[in-house]
Amino acid sequence: MSPEYAVDGNFSVKSDVFSFGVLVLEIVSGRKNRGFYDPEHDLNLLGHAWKLWDEGKAMGLLDASMEDRFSATEAARCIHVGLLCVQQRTEDRPTMSSVVMMLDGEGPLLSEPKQPGFFTERCLSETDSSSRKRKSGVSVEVSITMVEGR
Repeated sequence: MSPEYAVDGNFSVKSDVFSFGVLVLEIVSGRKNRGFYDPEHDLNLLGHAWKLWDEGKAMGLLDASMEDRFSATEAARCIHVGLLCVQQRTEDRPTMSSVVMMLDGEGPLLSEPKQPGFFTERCLSETDSSSRKRKSGVSVEVSITMVEGR
């Protein structure tokens, strides 16, 4: 969901571009934005992609299971276009027709992306972060109480 829609309820064609960018980054990484976890930090997928891009390590975003099944140039282009689509300000995002041309390798040179919208770092409490590290073996107890009227 685009920042302008989530915060102000404003929807535009650029809201769809934002959603498409999230989808591109999810496909390239093989991971979902929702529930994303990386042991190095508490960023969401968009924040993680931006951090890697900013450090010049964008190819670190790629799904490891896809190692020799893609062109590195095309993968880098997809990451670049995905980050252009998820920029905070609507006017900084390309139009969908521009996105199609960029993914095809046509059109203008790709501009440098700016920080994405919803670039967030979770603030986990001590118990949350320790339970996050132990992803397996979590036990949840549930009890059901029948409430009856008199």
